[in-house]
Amino acid sequence: MAPPTSQQAPRGIATWTRTEPDRVAFYSDDETRTYGELDARSTRLAHALAALGVAAEDRVAIMLPNSIEFFETWLAASKIGASVVLVNWHLKSDELAYILEDSGAKALVSHRDLAPQHQPALEATGAEAIIVGQGGGRDYEEAIDKAPQAPLEREVEALIAPVFYTSGTTGRPKGVIHGLAALAPSAAAAMIEGQVALWSWTSDDVYICSGPAYHAGPGGWTMAALYVGAPTVILAMFDASEWLRLVEQHRVTCSFMVPAHFIRILEVPEAERAGRDLSSLRLLVHAGAPCPIPVKRKIIEALPCEISELYGASEGGATRITSAEWLERPGSVGTPWPGVEVHILDDEGTPVPTGEQGIVYIRPPGESRFHYHDDPNKTAEAWRDQGFTVGDVGYLDDAGYLFLTDRASDMVIRGGVNIYPREIEEVLYTHPAVVDCAVFGVPDDRLGEQLHAVVEVRASLSGVPTTPHELRAHCVEHLADFKVPKDIELVDELPRQPNGKVLKRLLRDKFWEGRTTRI
Repeated sequence: MAPPTSQQAPRGIATWTRTEPDRVAFYSDDETRTYGELDARSTRLAHALAALGVAAEDRVAIMLPNSIEFFETWLAASKIGASVVLVNWHLKSDELAYILEDSGAKALVSHRDLAPQHQPALEATGAEAIIVGQGGGRDYEEAIDKAPQAPLEREVEALIAPVFYTSGTTGRPKGVIHGLAALAPSAAAAMIEGQVALWSWTSDDVYICSGPAYHAGPGGWTMAALYVGAPTVILAMFDASEWLRLVEQHRVTCSFMVPAHFIRILEVPEAERAGRDLSSLRLLVHAGAPCPIPVKRKIIEALPCEISELYGASEGGATRITSAEWLERPGSVGTPWPGVEVHILDDEGTPVPTGEQGIVYIRPPGESRFHYHDDPNKTAEAWRDQGFTVGDVGYLDDAGYLFLTDRASDMVIRGGVNIYPREIEEVLYTHPAVVDCAVFGVPDDRLGEQLHAVVEVRASLSGVPTTPHELRAHCVEHLADFKVPKDIELVDELPRQPNGKVLKRLLRDKFWEGRTTRI
C-alpha cells in the first residue's frame, strides 16, 4: 500500500488541539479520547502533579500497562517541563524502588492492581503517587476532577524526551538521558519531523500500539502519531487474533513490532488471517531483537505491506532496511538513517576493513548525544570520539549495509577460537521444529568454554518429538564442528523480557555460578 499523500501543515499536539479538538487521538477498548479531551485532562493532571511538588526539570515515573492514562501522564509532565521515567510494570518492588531513588522521581503514576509492587517502593523512597483505579486517596480520576481547568501559568508545548532505564539482566540498570531533552522546542520539533519524514507519517495514518509503551519504539511511535494527527489504537496486551481484528476494524496503517509478534501472527490459522481485511496496512517496522531469517521471509509473504527493520537501542537509532533490500541481503539491518554514521572498530578503536567483524559504533546527529544518569564511567565507556556503542558486533558489506553477528559480551572463546553464537542460532532457526533459541558459552576445563544451546521447540507434525540429537545433526550439517553446540537443551518456552528479547544472561548465569571469570 502506498504512503498517504495528504499534505500536512503545521503539526504538533497543541496545533491539533486548537484546530481540530474533536479529532480522535486514541481508541482503547470501547473508549475514545479526542485531542480536546486529551489536552483538557492532561492540563488538569499537570495541576495535580504540580500540587505534589513536581516542577520544571523534575521527573515523573509512569508504571502503567498500555492505556490512555499512560500517555495523558506523559503529556501532563511535559506541560510542566518535567520528564517522564518510563518503568516496566513487571518490575518487582525493590527494582522499582531503585529506579525511583536513582532517577530522583518526584512522583509515580501507577495502577491499583500493581499495589504489591509500588506500595513498598513508595514507602521506601517517600515518593508521591497518583493511582489509576484506586477509588480513594490520590485517585487518578479524582485528582483530575478536583484540579483547576485553567491553563498552567507557564505551559511547555513541546514534548520532553523521556528517561529510559536500560534493561540489563545483571547489575542495576542505568537511565538513558537523551540530548533531545536539552534542545530548544524548535530543535526538538525538527528531530520529530525527521522521524515523521523517515517513515512517511501523515494524519491519514492509523497507528496501533502493539508493544509495551514503556519501550522506546512503541511509546515513541505513539507520540509521533499524536504529533502528526494520526489516531492510535491501544492494545493493552498483545494477542495476535485481537491484533488482526483491530487492524481490520480501525483500518490501521502502521505499527512498531518485535519478531515475537510476527511469530504469534504466523501461528494464527491461515484461514483466520485470510478472513481479515488487512489491506489498510502500509508499514510495519520491527526492532528490539534479531528476526530469524525464516520468520522474516514468512511475514513478508503473509502481510500485504512493507516490513521494514530498524536497528538501534534506547540510546539512539542507527539503521533501517526495507523488505526489498532485505530480500537481497537477508540478515542485514540496513544502512544508516539520514544524519547518522555507522563505523566498525576493533578493541583499540581502529576501523576494520569492509567485511570484517568488529564493535558497532553509531555516530548520531551532533546535538543528540546521550549520557547515563549519574554514571560518567559508563557514559565514557559507551562513547569513542563522537560515536557510541551498546556492545554489538557486526560488519559492513561493500554497499554499506550493516550485518549484526552478536553482542560483544556473548562471544565465546573455545580453545582460543572466537565464536559468535548468532551464527549458530541462525542455523537452528532453519529447523522446522525451532521456535526460538539461545546459544552461549559454558565453562569447560580443557577448552575454556563450550557451546550450549537452549531451544524452544514446537510440537512435531509427525507426532514424534524433536530430540537434541536431531538438532545437533542439523547443526553438524551446516556448521564447522567447532561451532556445533556440545549440549542442546529443549524447553517449552524461553524466558523473555516483555519486548520479546530472550534473557540469555539468565540462562547462562547458572553455569558460571561460583566462578571468578566467565571466560
